Amino acid sequence: MQNNLSRNRGVAVASTGLLGVLKELYVNKALYMMLVPAVVLLFLFCYMPLFGLVLAFKEFNFEMGIFHSPWTKPVFNNFLFLFGSEYGIRAIRNTVLLNALFISVGLVFEVGFALIFNEINSKIFKKITQTLTFLPYFVSWIVVGVFTYNILTSDHAALNNFLSVLGLPKIDFITNASIWPIILVLINRWKLTGYGTIVYLATLSGIDSSYYEAAEIDGASRWQQIRFISLPLLRPTVIVLTLLAIGRIFNADFGMFFSVVGDAATLYSTTDVIDTFVYRSLRVSSDIGMASAAGFVQSVLSFVLVVLSNMAARKADKDSALF
Repeated sequence: MQNNLSRNRGVAVASTGLLGVLKELYVNKALYMMLVPAVVLLFLFCYMPLFGLVLAFKEFNFEMGIFHSPWTKPVFNNFLFLFGSEYGIRAIRNTVLLNALFISVGLVFEVGFALIFNEINSKIFKKITQTLTFLPYFVSWIVVGVFTYNILTSDHAALNNFLSVLGLPKIDFITNASIWPIILVLINRWKLTGYGTIVYLATLSGIDSSYYEAAEIDGASRWQQIRFISLPLLRPTVIVLTLLAIGRIFNADFGMFFSVVGDAATLYSTTDVIDTFVYRSLRVSSDIGMASAAGFVQSVLSFVLVVLSNMAARKADKDSALF
């Protein structure tokens, strides 16, 4: 008898849950209809392409298609070009190291500029400086590459002419690969700092002004207010955005590297990343399976890094973790 009561209670709960869902759909049908296009696009562009991951394990033939192309022998053969050569390992190393530089230096610049903008009292000056900082984000990487070439690498480069005026020796940037990580970091920050500052500035704008008023009454200086109020309240935002950036640490900005560095083989030792390496390999061999294998590796490694980083963030601050 007790079993029958429990079974009937479970059916009633299930029916209530289903009826509740149907009622919710009916009551808010207009909102859910607005959601349908976004869900369809998400499915088409984010979930449907997942079936293409099978290409990473096949010798793709255009005539036979994805599912009829033969499997590679051994099954991980497409991955060997990335892990089986010193150039592939070099590309992985450069991708991780350069993205780590972009993330760390970018964090300092973006938080720093957000704090500076938050301290500006003049609304007109604040808008002008924010606009000037944000404008480079809209400049194409192609244009940035042209500027970089004329400033650094042309025969009459502006920077070398400036060094000559100062009586300093000229620098051949094309053959000096060791300084290009610094150049790329500076270019990256010039273009993206204004855009990255927005979220931090929005967080600072949302802080209750009573915190600063109370600190000022207690005699706290502006630096002490930044140190003990602004930075601690920025911490959750910093952690979340850093975790999201770590999720893309194995994916380089192809537009940036291809437009700024180009095909300068003398710079590959420090600037060749996974995306440019795969592009050159695909251009020579037309092997889509190898390109798919590289994308598969990038996704898996990024996922593992995000999970590990999130675990570390959860230990440091449980409320700031992504999941």
